[in-house]
Amino acid sequence: MSVPASLEALIGALRCLPGVGPKSAQRMAFHLLHRDREGAFRLADTLAAALEQVGRCAKCNNFSEQPVCPLCASPRRDPTLLCVVETPADLITLEQAQCYRGLYFVLMGRLSPLDGVGPREIHLDRLVERVGDGSVTEVVLATNLTPEGEATAHYVAELLRSRGIKVTRLARGIPMGGELEHVDSGTVAQAVRERREV
Repeated sequence: MSVPASLEALIGALRCLPGVGPKSAQRMAFHLLHRDREGAFRLADTLAAALEQVGRCAKCNNFSEQPVCPLCASPRRDPTLLCVVETPADLITLEQAQCYRGLYFVLMGRLSPLDGVGPREIHLDRLVERVGDGSVTEVVLATNLTPEGEATAHYVAELLRSRGIKVTRLARGIPMGGELEHVDSGTVAQAVRERREV
């Protein structure tokens, strides 16, 4: 069966989304064209507007519609603390926990030499510039506990310590509500190493 070129192009475009293979992309395209044309127009308009209006914050590198995002512009945030995260989703998670009142820097990735992602691709030059303004006294590393996240944290820590900045790392250990018998041995070992006085 011959597929119209514009439909084939739509299916191909939908495959750029993470986790969307050829069958999922085809299903989405058919749904939008057959069952929800209004939703398809809304999606197209919203996507075009976001691409036009959303850029990066000059201070934290997060997505923003203004040159400086509302978090960085807020006088209620502690400018001496800077938390480094991998993605905007990580920033949102920390904000939802309502446990951190400092500022952020979003790397938009993590070091992964095998994938061609080095210091330049995750904007470490901008991070060094941001920390170098004199207001930051502590950088909190909140990269993920994956091999790439750990390598990124180590690299950033070395980079910033050489500039005299205090660097800390999020603690790791037993999750809230977790039972020891159900926690993996690596997590238990990390919790024992990072124990603190009560």
